[in-house]
Amino acid sequence: MATVGPIPHCQLNFTFNLHNHQMLSKLHSSPLVQVPKFSLKSVNFPSLRESCKQGSLGDAFRSLSLLLTEQSSIPNFNEEAYSLVLELCASKKALSQGQQIHACLIKTYGLCDSVFLSTKLVRMYGKCGSLLNAEKVFDKMSDRTIFTWNAMIDSYVSNGEHIGALELYQKMRVLGLPLDAWTFPCILKACAALKKHRFGAEIHGVAVKCGFGAFVFVSNALIAMYAKCNDLEGARLLFDSINEEDDTVSWNSIIEAHAAGGQSLEALSLFSRMQEVGLASNAYTFVAALKSCETPSFVKKGMEIHAAILKSNYYVDLYVVNALIAMYAKCGKMEQAERVFKNADGKDHISWNTVLSGLVQNDLYDDALKLFRNMLNIGQKVDQVSVLNVIAASGRSGNLLNGMVVHAYAIKNGIDSDMQIGNTLIDMYAKCCCVKYMDRAFENMPEKDLISWTTIIAGYAQNEYYLEALNLFRKAQIKGMCIDPMMIGSILQACSGLKSKTFIKEIHGYIIRKDISDILLQNAMVNIYGEFGHLDYAISTFRSIESKDIVSWTSMISCYVHNGLALEALELFYSMKETGIQPDYIALVSILSAAASLSALKKGKEIHGFLIRKGFSLEGPIASSLVDMYARSGSLGNSIKIFSSIKKRGLILWTTMINANGMHGCGNEAVDLFKKMTAEKVVPDHITFLALLYACSHSGLIAEGKKFFEIMKYEYQLEPWPEHYACLVDLLGRSNCLEEAYHFVRSMPIEPTAEVWCALLGACRVHSNKELGDIAARKLLQLDTENSGNYVLISNIFAADGRWNDVEQVRMKMKGNGLEKKPGCSWIEVGNKVHTFVARDKSHPLSDDIYRKLAQVTKLLENEGGYRAQTKFVLHNVGEEEKTQMLHGHSERLALCYGLLITPEGMAIRITKNLRICDDCHSFFKLASGVFQRVLIVRDANRFHHFENGVCSCGDFW
Repeated sequence: MATVGPIPHCQLNFTFNLHNHQMLSKLHSSPLVQVPKFSLKSVNFPSLRESCKQGSLGDAFRSLSLLLTEQSSIPNFNEEAYSLVLELCASKKALSQGQQIHACLIKTYGLCDSVFLSTKLVRMYGKCGSLLNAEKVFDKMSDRTIFTWNAMIDSYVSNGEHIGALELYQKMRVLGLPLDAWTFPCILKACAALKKHRFGAEIHGVAVKCGFGAFVFVSNALIAMYAKCNDLEGARLLFDSINEEDDTVSWNSIIEAHAAGGQSLEALSLFSRMQEVGLASNAYTFVAALKSCETPSFVKKGMEIHAAILKSNYYVDLYVVNALIAMYAKCGKMEQAERVFKNADGKDHISWNTVLSGLVQNDLYDDALKLFRNMLNIGQKVDQVSVLNVIAASGRSGNLLNGMVVHAYAIKNGIDSDMQIGNTLIDMYAKCCCVKYMDRAFENMPEKDLISWTTIIAGYAQNEYYLEALNLFRKAQIKGMCIDPMMIGSILQACSGLKSKTFIKEIHGYIIRKDISDILLQNAMVNIYGEFGHLDYAISTFRSIESKDIVSWTSMISCYVHNGLALEALELFYSMKETGIQPDYIALVSILSAAASLSALKKGKEIHGFLIRKGFSLEGPIASSLVDMYARSGSLGNSIKIFSSIKKRGLILWTTMINANGMHGCGNEAVDLFKKMTAEKVVPDHITFLALLYACSHSGLIAEGKKFFEIMKYEYQLEPWPEHYACLVDLLGRSNCLEEAYHFVRSMPIEPTAEVWCALLGACRVHSNKELGDIAARKLLQLDTENSGNYVLISNIFAADGRWNDVEQVRMKMKGNGLEKKPGCSWIEVGNKVHTFVARDKSHPLSDDIYRKLAQVTKLLENEGGYRAQTKFVLHNVGEEEKTQMLHGHSERLALCYGLLITPEGMAIRITKNLRICDDCHSFFKLASGVFQRVLIVRDANRFHHFENGVCSCGDFW
């Protein structure tokens, strides 16, 4: 409630001066104006009563001044007059005017023997927020009644000094002072605020013992206390024991208790019961019921309550209006919230702030900033809550200029030193990537709490100032800050950014030593260990989580996917479903990625069906993941269907579809998609051009590839990455333009990376250009690459020339760098299960049958297709017979023979291999597709091969 402005001192015919509220010692000596005395039956006393009833301080002071001049010799009469005005000052929180009355009382009576007026002063100071003066008046009183003690307890509670209220109550008990019914509501409020359930229960016992337990207002205070101490059962038992079922306050208390306790369904059930028993609702009932509807699932009920309010007389009640705005805002219905706000007859600062908070909570940041400007333009009161909301809106929208303007406003109005404002400013500058001002806001804070330190550390980590984040963390420890899981989460982000495995293990040890681990931190540890390839640590941490939530399972699934263990990810996904935990949006995106990695079409379709059954919106990341899964599972047709069904296509979806066409060798289709995308004003990024160049490369579209490389650089101003250069080198190399490719590499504005030299070397191997191949191999060896595949490629080229000494040197260097050749591995999905094979594998239960089938197939292809093993592609220094056996044992052939053995005739067989398919196996599959009249779809490390009627979609160049 707003404070009323000062009343002219002349109205009371005396003047005084107060310094720092020390009004009891320093007073002006100006005497009261002496006027003749009148009879007791003054005309001014009814006028004073009416002024106080109307809440007019000015009129009340004028009436009191006239009354005092008439009745100055009749103390009892004056006591009642002073009492009325002190009560008005308390209700208006008019501290300055209350101090004037206090000064007048001291000057007139000395305030030595009026317990009644002293009690009124204690109450007035307490309500006006001047607890120190309330204590001074209380301490100076020689006599006190129970009303005095209650007033002082209420003063403590009103000013948030709940411990002081409890201590005063205990003092009363020690002195053996008698209590009255009004003592209990105040002291129970203090217990509720401090969550002192046990103390509250003891006071409950005292209330019953004193005979006040049956008082309805005491019972209501007890219900509220139990509810706020998280004992809803106790609150409900007490409510059910109340005989007076027609007491609206009791119903309001229990509805409010359940709403505050998060039991919306029970609160609304009680609200309905209240209607059924015929008890009329009031403003507090509606507000309590509306609080129960502050989630989207209860918005329909909230609208019904809104309709009931419109029919009642409470729609004009500001308290109800604000509750309606809050309910709609928290349910995400800002249009309805703003409509209620606009139609309200009166609005206070709470109304404005509720709309402002709602706009921020619903990510309508521009609207929030606009509303704040309107508040300033019309002179609406702007308080700390308003400023906090608009700073948060500026940060979340990345509007640095607006944030700085509000910061300046906070400085101008002297609220920038507030800790909450300071913390929000740090967060705003962090989100706007303005580290300099973020740091300054932190340093300028007169006091800092744990949130301040956590926010600044998070700001540094989010803006990639990882070392600064770690240094501040050490400072926080030195200052003795109580480190919490949220701060540790930011430090883990910094460790991840620094790629420091040592720091991560140290932080993990710190978490264990300090016993500050919670499920959020445990999930973060699983993620970060997975990111660094520490699978053992990730699995161990995951298993140590006692109550795994959806994030725990998703983190471990993502960990497996990230480390190339897609099969383990799928198995974990099905284990999660067995526990009854339903996958969410993120889990489904991760598992679609696992299915795509394995080309597990059946499992991918199962997940697609699950998405449809559960009502997930097939848009955004889900749509892109589905398109990618079908494409990488060899079903480009389904990818196209999903893509075509999406109305709002973002850049990621377009890029995914371009890439899908590229991996299936459909370069022209990829180019057409790019043209359609740009026609729809979707701006491509680096990844889009990478997918496009990849598609051109795998379809031999040289002119188009060169053109798009130039478009990327000059039309879209995108500086090519090393991967783009590698793609163009690969494109030129595939078309046997090796000299042009080499010239392009030498003219690159950046130092060629391993990927670039590898692309050139691969083309040299295919086209048997030994001279350029030797240059590329030497350059690749000089780069000391950590990719084992590059060493294998160099070794294979040397082996093809019979340079076995050079082969041995490459292998020794590879071993010295701690690298191993990745073993060839193939997967095939049969019978809703993914079967894995490695070269010369005999671990499969049907291994004997598979090898018999392989021998039959090989014989058939030799007789009918003219197949002859091309041992020149076996780059090992062994005999011809052993080379033949090595070719026959390749993992993709074992997978093929298993598919021929198990699947019905004529059914397409899909196989995935982790390495590039060798030339001999490529010939083997072409012949097999013609002899067995099967479509064979093989996805290797480079692309898809669709074998049909003895022909491959790659045109024998991959």
